[in-house]
Amino acid sequence: MKTRLWITTGAATVVMALAGCAAGPNEQWGTAGGAVGGAVIGNAIGGNTASTVGGAAIGGLVGNQVGRRADERNYYNQQQRHYYPRNGPNY
Repeated sequence: MKTRLWITTGAATVVMALAGCAAGPNEQWGTAGGAVGGAVIGNAIGGNTASTVGGAAIGGLVGNQVGRRADERNYYNQQQRHYYPRNGPNY
């Protein structure tokens, strides 16, 4: 049990360190949260190191894409809001 905890903690630490290279804040949080959640679910399903690491990898990728999409949506919403200088239409 102790070994699994250390492996999960190590995998989460590596993924969070790599999340620092991501672009936006939602992408970083999505990568880190997805990796931790994926590692927990992978460990619960498989119960071994390979499933924990695989779950962290898959969860990190999914979380990264979800966070990236949220960052893009926020960027485009901000661009559209400031297109007209306070007197144009608000779509």
